[in-house]
Amino acid sequence: MQFSGLVVQILNGFAEASSLFMVAAGMSIIFGVTRIVNFAHGSFFMLGAYIASTLITTMGGAVWFWPSLLLSGIAVALIGLLVEVTLLRRIYHAAELTQLLATYAIMLIVQDVVLYLWGPVPLMGPRAPGLTGAIDILGRKFPTYSLFLIVVGPLALAALWAVVTRTRWGRLVRAATQDRDMVAALGINQAWLFTSVFVLGTFVAGLGGALQLPREPASLDMDIQAIASAFVVVVVGGLGSLPGAFLAAIIVAQTKAVCVWLGVIDIAGVQISMSKLTIVVEFIVMAIVLVLRPYGLLGRAPNLTRQNRLVTSSTVLRPLSSRGLLIAALVVVALVVVPQLRGQFPYMPVLVLEIMIVVIFAASLQLLMGAGGMHSFGHAAYFGLGAYAAAMAAKYMGLPVEAALFGGIGLAVLGGVIIGWFSVRLTSTYFAMLTLAFAQIVWAIFYQFEGLAGGENGITGVWPSGLFQSKTAFFYLVLGCLVIASLFLYRVLFSPFGYALRAARDSAIRSESIGMNVRRLQWLGFVLAGGVAGLAGALFVYSKGSVSPEILTASRSVDGLVMVVLGGEHAIAGAMLGASIFVWLRDTIGLNAEYWRAVLGLITLALLLLMPQGLAHLVFRKGAKS
Repeated sequence: MQFSGLVVQILNGFAEASSLFMVAAGMSIIFGVTRIVNFAHGSFFMLGAYIASTLITTMGGAVWFWPSLLLSGIAVALIGLLVEVTLLRRIYHAAELTQLLATYAIMLIVQDVVLYLWGPVPLMGPRAPGLTGAIDILGRKFPTYSLFLIVVGPLALAALWAVVTRTRWGRLVRAATQDRDMVAALGINQAWLFTSVFVLGTFVAGLGGALQLPREPASLDMDIQAIASAFVVVVVGGLGSLPGAFLAAIIVAQTKAVCVWLGVIDIAGVQISMSKLTIVVEFIVMAIVLVLRPYGLLGRAPNLTRQNRLVTSSTVLRPLSSRGLLIAALVVVALVVVPQLRGQFPYMPVLVLEIMIVVIFAASLQLLMGAGGMHSFGHAAYFGLGAYAAAMAAKYMGLPVEAALFGGIGLAVLGGVIIGWFSVRLTSTYFAMLTLAFAQIVWAIFYQFEGLAGGENGITGVWPSGLFQSKTAFFYLVLGCLVIASLFLYRVLFSPFGYALRAARDSAIRSESIGMNVRRLQWLGFVLAGGVAGLAGALFVYSKGSVSPEILTASRSVDGLVMVVLGGEHAIAGAMLGASIFVWLRDTIGLNAEYWRAVLGLITLALLLLMPQGLAHLVFRKGAKS
């Protein structure tokens, strides 16, 4: 740990901060006005790198390098214009989660479009003309292009700040950020304003991706990496705050740089690899900031007078009618028959088994979302805690399946108690991002802990034993758990606690005014949902025979969100229907379509636009009226 190494790492941190700010600035501007958390923003960053690579290669010559970067930003801005006009305008007044999942679907489509146009091999970019060398700093070489990037970040901030504060358009943007409804009341053309903001945001993201090309190749995972970092920077800085995003980018990048410089340190005889923490340190920073400052470093609290939800017939949960109870009974009877069809349809029991486990997971998330109004981006944490607890109980303690299942539920409940205590103090996007941060921290713990948890390889050789050793017996165990979990969640929903939780969802201020402890209600709901998700995770590990950190990733949490929204967030059968359709589509498309992400994204978009209340409201609409 030499001083010269620290200086170089700090400079690297400033260069990385500029790259982070370029992708986060556009997202911050877009959210400030449109209130859309754009999951596809990383896709525009990726497109900027790929388009720049193509333009530089096609035009050739050093003289076209810098114009190609600018043109790639303009090209991405035109793509953003097309996306905003054709799609996003239709969902500006939709629920926040619907907007996010629509942009997630766009991200899936863009991934496969890029795969089709440029292929799976990363594209190496040329060195920047005039900036190909390195300078000597305290005996160490530092790239000249990285010095250039250090300057780009502050210049981009100054340019954006001038546009926002010194122009009439900027005044409209700031006004819309403060009070979008008042801007509309004054007769401002919101459609034009939203479009211009989105175009500017995508231009900055595309230009940022193009500027990244001399440092790293354009690859298919650039969008995921960029969006994860951008979310952290925007939330830590404060949603809609450009200076906050710049400050957060510096803090995150410098924290990573210091971790790399520290390397392996010894604390009380225990060696800790600080460099490995770089995969999760940004989420640790986000968790700490949100716990201490719930709205980010420079963010502002939302206008609470407009936080009451609109209660309509579509958001009111009703007990199952006699027709609904009959359908539920028929579904259970059909599931009982499935193992007997193994001879004629060998794959059917395998697919149905996975669907039942996923339904339990989705139903637990629906308790949070539908009844509690809490949109968790980290629900996979409790699924993973349940899976790892069951695997370790079976593998290292030799416990039977029944005891391992209770162990999985117990650890997931404990995780819900700890994470929920911090998370319920936040609302809306900040709540979602804090749950994501905690989930990523849990993932990093199991990913790096190579002792009992097995590290990256996970735990293998975990199969049902004893009474549930046969495939048929285990199938019926899962079915029994599904029935018990469904009855439990149904009872919770229509208990006094469930009604109180929904009241807190619709109006926290009114609920508190009549003596309800809203945070305690939400905390208990959080814990109950975590326990049910832990049961699903414990069953999952026995169905697959192994567990790895992959089940803790953010993508599994997002899958759960998609299932609930597709099925119907406020429908009793929403989780069951959405999870069943999602797993079946993913399985079918994955086997039969080369570009399955694009197909899944298109189907998701179609369902969100045509049936925003979910499939369950369409299927059971007549039953709900009876």
